[in-house]
Amino acid sequence: MKNTHSINMKFDYEQINLIPNKCIVNSRSECDTSVILGKNKFNIPVVPANMECVINQDIAIRLAENGYFYIMHRFDINQLEFIRKMNNLNLISSISIGVNDDSYNLIDDIVKFGYSVDYITIDIAHGHSIKMEEMIRYIKYNLPNTFVIAGNISNPDAIEDLEKWGADAIKVGIGPGSACTTYPATGFGSRNCQASVVYECSLVAKVPIIADGGIKVPGDITKSIVLGATMVMVGGMMSGLKDSPGHIIQVDNKSYKEFWGSASSHQSGKTNRIEGKKNLIELKDKTILEEAEYLKECLQSSISYAGGKDLNSLNNVKWF
Repeated sequence: MKNTHSINMKFDYEQINLIPNKCIVNSRSECDTSVILGKNKFNIPVVPANMECVINQDIAIRLAENGYFYIMHRFDINQLEFIRKMNNLNLISSISIGVNDDSYNLIDDIVKFGYSVDYITIDIAHGHSIKMEEMIRYIKYNLPNTFVIAGNISNPDAIEDLEKWGADAIKVGIGPGSACTTYPATGFGSRNCQASVVYECSLVAKVPIIADGGIKVPGDITKSIVLGATMVMVGGMMSGLKDSPGHIIQVDNKSYKEFWGSASSHQSGKTNRIEGKKNLIELKDKTILEEAEYLKECLQSSISYAGGKDLNSLNNVKWF
């Protein structure tokens, strides 16, 4: 079967190079890294992965208080109470749901109690599905003012369908993350070609896309934006921090924290979960806010190399 949308060459982040433009700022500190998603402006186009080993309620509050976007995970948490807390604090509320009965019941309860939810991320492994269509339409009917992020997908045809169903933004990436085993387990996904998949999807997307997975170094964030992403989700880079969830584990006199996939048996406690695994991340001597500030400085330098003063300049960068 002929693909509706395709590019001839598949590539990943480490296989492309960005060509610098003339710098027009005196200092990188002049560069504006802010991005608008929905009705809100955020400090950087980066969001920590909505994984239990990356974010918890305390981190979500700190990020929201300091102007960073977040997506709360959906595991072993009272979502309704979390929304109420964020509403009372007058902070942005951003949650994750699935496509099961519990998620439909949550939407009903949000409507029932009159809570405000700014962002809902429908977070399933294979987002191009009839269950995704049904959930998007249900949220849009019951919570028409909520910004809906849907994913994950890895091809342009899926972009077009999710847009048609009502998604306001789409997460792109199936299996490129270090804790995801979808590709070796099933043969499907964007492992080793995530960068080209982001680019291919951006060519047809009319809504913002969030590049999700395969980000190893800060420069990969810049490359994602150059390739068409509006926001970039990172997992390992924002885990293993001093305030990251989880206990410190000692191995051979080194300190680590656990990092596991949301579709792993470690997450669910069930042995039939085949699309995720658990890794150890060496403990970093910084907090998530310090890491976010570091990523901001990296992006400011990228903007200066792009020859501009804000993220829009990255849209004009040539690459090979």
